[in-house]
Amino acid sequence: MRKMFAGLMVVAFFAALGAPAFAKTETVKGRIVDVSCYMKDKANNAGKDHKMPADTADCAAACAKKGAPMALLTDDGKVYQLTGGLAADKNAKIIPHVAHVVEVTGEVTEKDGKMMISADALKMISR
Repeated sequence: MRKMFAGLMVVAFFAALGAPAFAKTETVKGRIVDVSCYMKDKANNAGKDHKMPADTADCAAACAKKGAPMALLTDDGKVYQLTGGLAADKNAKIIPHVAHVVEVTGEVTEKDGKMMISADALKMISR
């Protein structure tokens, strides 16, 4: 009986390790930004056009089409990298909404100080 209980405990332990740690479902509202460009110049690179170092039209959309990481920038300055189905196929579902305000409901996790939200869909709020 003890061996069976110990075996079940080992199985339960490894099952817990396989589950996403501390993931919780949240709804986050924010503007879609190109993470790389935004981090280089937060004041000028939150829209679709960037200063890299000169003005670059549609920089965010061009980077999204290449598969660059995209994120939600909330009103309070938090950045949530978009992952999961939204980021699949080189951001195919994100590209039409670059620089728009959207709402995303998904699993929020933190890794190495970076917030991520994994979702398959988004809801358009404003352009």
